[in-house]
Amino acid sequence: MLPDVTRDLSILPLTVAILAGRGILEPDAIRRFLTPSLADMLNPAAMKGMDAAVRRLLAAYRNGETICIYGDYDVDGITGTSLLVSFLRATGFDCRYFIPNRFDDGYGLNMESLDLIIKQGAGLIISVDCGITSIEEARFCRDQAVDLIIVDHHAPKSVLPDACAVLNPLQPGCGYPFKFLAGVGVAFNLLVALRAAQRAEGTFDAGTVPDLRQWLDLVALGTIADVVPLIDQNRIYTTQGLRLLSDPVKPGIQALKRVSGVEGTVSSGQVGFRLAPRLNAAGRMESAVPGVDLLLSTNPEQACLLAEELDSANAQRQSVERSILEEAVRMVEADTDYPALRSIVLASPSWHQGVIGIVASRLVERFHRPVILIAIDENNSARGSGRSIPGFHLLDALTSCSPFLERFGGHRHAAGVGLSADMIGPFTAAFEAEAVRVVSDSDLVPRLDIDVEVQPGDVTRELALELKRLEPFGMGNPEPVLMLRCMTVVEKRVVGDGHVRLRLSREGRTFAAIAFRMASRTLSEMIDIAFFPEMNEWNGNSTLQLRIKDLRPSE
Repeated sequence: MLPDVTRDLSILPLTVAILAGRGILEPDAIRRFLTPSLADMLNPAAMKGMDAAVRRLLAAYRNGETICIYGDYDVDGITGTSLLVSFLRATGFDCRYFIPNRFDDGYGLNMESLDLIIKQGAGLIISVDCGITSIEEARFCRDQAVDLIIVDHHAPKSVLPDACAVLNPLQPGCGYPFKFLAGVGVAFNLLVALRAAQRAEGTFDAGTVPDLRQWLDLVALGTIADVVPLIDQNRIYTTQGLRLLSDPVKPGIQALKRVSGVEGTVSSGQVGFRLAPRLNAAGRMESAVPGVDLLLSTNPEQACLLAEELDSANAQRQSVERSILEEAVRMVEADTDYPALRSIVLASPSWHQGVIGIVASRLVERFHRPVILIAIDENNSARGSGRSIPGFHLLDALTSCSPFLERFGGHRHAAGVGLSADMIGPFTAAFEAEAVRVVSDSDLVPRLDIDVEVQPGDVTRELALELKRLEPFGMGNPEPVLMLRCMTVVEKRVVGDGHVRLRLSREGRTFAAIAFRMASRTLSEMIDIAFFPEMNEWNGNSTLQLRIKDLRPSE
């Protein structure tokens, strides 16, 4: 089958081999992967609760009700809120929004905030990227005769909130086959279904049907930032959305790119490391409202001011993060029990609650153990953020430790907890016991998975260009890793902040290579390399370069 596939699809055998290793085997599946199309979107009607949600929105439109979007304060919630508000306002709805303050309101639906929203006249509340565990808050809305639609993607508990409609692919009985949408992706499906119903009702005049593609930049931002698998439906959204981000129309996106130092074509990496952190920063340090205001802005001057505000908050966040990280590393390295521990749980009254999740990620990268960092406030209340490693399901572990927690939520890789400071000791012991039960010695060693071993003749400009067709890279679709053995080190030169430029040769082929942050590594005369081939653009020239991910002496 391999020769037929490579000929029919005009792709290299190595590309087919990489896709096959990721379970993409059939020609049609390969074609869909290489050319993601909105025509391959799943039918939103398959999502449980969709009909009820759409009917309620149509009734709100006919009755002129005020709708309030209640979003989370991370990028997924910010973009989901902006998406819903922007589309609903554009199609004639009376729509406002509320973003909780991380420190005053906490995560998820907040009773006092809901009460205020209702008193301000909202007849329908739509949560986005939160709400799936808000049992009491949903009951409060019901008691106030205000309908609640929950749009979420987090893991539900055994009992669902009593809401007008619940949209979440993970809820029991949901027939929507793709289970890895971000919150903004669930919201986009709601709008696809709503627009279809509006067209059927004759809401739009000829030529005025809104083109939902113009909102895919927001979907891409939230989907990439929330680190959900970039496969299937998410691959469709992000591929299309990155094109919009690369040539933006929205003043807010233009301003965000400008302060982030991102020009031209936008990659998933630039979203994750440049654009998203700035949207996230305000919510981590104080309030996420400026992020929504930026994405909704139609005024270039206002957008510039908001983007500069977010950029300043991001610089402050980076400074606080560095300080907490340095302290946390010292705490781990000073703990004589650390080498034998399978987990890391640290707490401090001096830590900023909005930043500890990022620091937890950095500690996982450094120590390769599940990590939970806890910030303690003046009322002896504690909030923590956790990050995990492959092989350790963080939410399952927290469920086992629930007797020591007041609240918790999240998923396999990231989660949050709330507890009394008095319970930190018992919780730490219970979490470590769960890690000892689940985490093996091999789980504590970082792994670099090789997609395919190649020969020097395979590594060409054509291959580097073709592998770009596998973008966007991220969770579920990592950048391919190729391997070459027995490469002779012809030249080594340290450049920049601890990077190494190399010239490597074998079988008459010579390659330029770059190894970031590997200046301290000892190189033998012959090495095996794990790498990604790319085109290096410099001074108007484009040359093949091997970006080394790891290396070792050849045997």
